[in-house]
Amino acid sequence: MSEHWDERDAGVLRLPSGRLVRGRGLRRVLDPTAVRPSYALYLLGSQPPPVPWQFTWIRWPDFRLPVDRSAARAALIGAWERAADERVEVACGGGRGRTGTALACLAVLDGVPADEAVEFVRRHYHPRAVETPWQRRYVRRFGETGV
Repeated sequence: MSEHWDERDAGVLRLPSGRLVRGRGLRRVLDPTAVRPSYALYLLGSQPPPVPWQFTWIRWPDFRLPVDRSAARAALIGAWERAADERVEVACGGGRGRTGTALACLAVLDGVPADEAVEFVRRHYHPRAVETPWQRRYVRRFGETGV
């Protein structure tokens, strides 16, 4: 398929491997002229509305952690794999806490040490990404134990 984001676009994070992933807050309406994802991973407490692209929904309440950690891990691995050839979007309500946490987990999958992944995402995506101490701990454990 080989569809990629433009690295200059808002919210696009370049992982060390060169994979590009877009993080976004769903409360901000997507510009109708904006490039659409080919696949999205939505991290919300309730099911998202339908969209015209393929997506996976992980039940993940605001300021919390995923309800089903093994399903979240599988979805994150799938999103990381798809990002090699597709426009993958990761999104929650505001685009910082849950999205930042997921992006940090993708960075771990991409080779960033787990204890550096939050800082990597804050430096390259958003300075306030990964909002809570338990989200930071989730990223560390994602790398250490395969949460």
